[in-house]
Amino acid sequence: MNGSLALLALVLLVPVSAAQDLAIRAGLLHTAESAPIRDAVVVVRAGQIAAFGPAASTPIPTGMRTLSAAVVTPGIVDAHCVIGLAGHLNQPHDQDQHDPSGPIQPELRAIDAYNARERLVEWVRGFGVTTLHTGHGPNALITGQTLIAKTRGGTVDEAVIVPRAMIAATLGKDARGDGPGKGPGTAGKQVALLREALIGAQEYAVKVANAGGDAAKRPDRDLRKEALVDVLQQKVPLLVTAQRHQDIESALRLQREFGFRLVLDGAAEAYVVLDSIRAAVVPVLAHPPMARFWGELENASRSTPTKLRDAGILFAFQSGYESYVPKTRVVLYEAAIAAAHGLGPDAALRAITIDAARILGVEARLGSVAVGKDGDFALYDGDPFEYTSHCLATVIEGSVVFEGRR
Repeated sequence: MNGSLALLALVLLVPVSAAQDLAIRAGLLHTAESAPIRDAVVVVRAGQIAAFGPAASTPIPTGMRTLSAAVVTPGIVDAHCVIGLAGHLNQPHDQDQHDPSGPIQPELRAIDAYNARERLVEWVRGFGVTTLHTGHGPNALITGQTLIAKTRGGTVDEAVIVPRAMIAATLGKDARGDGPGKGPGTAGKQVALLREALIGAQEYAVKVANAGGDAAKRPDRDLRKEALVDVLQQKVPLLVTAQRHQDIESALRLQREFGFRLVLDGAAEAYVVLDSIRAAVVPVLAHPPMARFWGELENASRSTPTKLRDAGILFAFQSGYESYVPKTRVVLYEAAIAAAHGLGPDAALRAITIDAARILGVEARLGSVAVGKDGDFALYDGDPFEYTSHCLATVIEGSVVFEGRR
């Protein structure tokens, strides 16, 4: 294959990302915020939802392309993963979710590492996933930043909707380094290093403020401290992966001390400290219910999402970080397992649509069916939580980015 043909083949693998007009007929339309609608129609114009409702009262404009499916949901939101930084080959050249050169690197930008053409993006898109919260993984004390992207386009600029969403930190075994001298070897040292970094950022912010407009008085730029200043000023949340109850409590203690916005990630033993999490009004990105229950997750439970819901704690599902091929799970299936373990289908669907969007701060744009929101949808030939059902099409802003039977 010559260079021109190779380039053409690569371009054809990438779905068109331009906003389009489209109509969708649904035997059952899940809106994620109000009652489902049977025999429904959704009309998307210029990439946004223009109208929806019962087919009898929601006409389809003449000549508009129309898709049909038994069940239609809002586009699925994966609330945390490493897709696009971690590649499907699981080889050093496509593993950018962790730089092992240091334990604290909040300055590392996910947007500089995200690969919009990674085959894992295409793979999850075929299950109805339209939005990813992805970035640096839970492999060190602070590994870097995360972003929010649509599962479309051939470049990071076409895909990304929030270039810096959170800063990813970890408390627990995975943040202890690979040996003596390579990282914080104990839980106490982990928290001490985090506290030291946050105090350093506080002092840096004071110096910048005191300098005012005098460039001669300003301290030298420090990208690491600048990133943590934004955490302290609540411009971005600190996403803390913590599975053990004592590590969850340490994250909550730091949040009380410094006043930053905290999002708990994983939280396998959250059921032990539900009252503390609820009192702190901290959302949880629950660990994948099908994760292997060993190591840090040895006390995990598939009923934890149910307990979070019953405690009134906002939570969402994630495919998470996987150290082995294929490097990701399918968040739709993770929600299905929780639904079968007491959560129920309605709450499970919310946790991969509107509740995920709320935790990520993008609920005004996506996560539910409402006029003015992005025309993002997943179309299925049956109940999406049934293993025998298939995704027939995935739509992002009115553009059909997957059509088949997966």
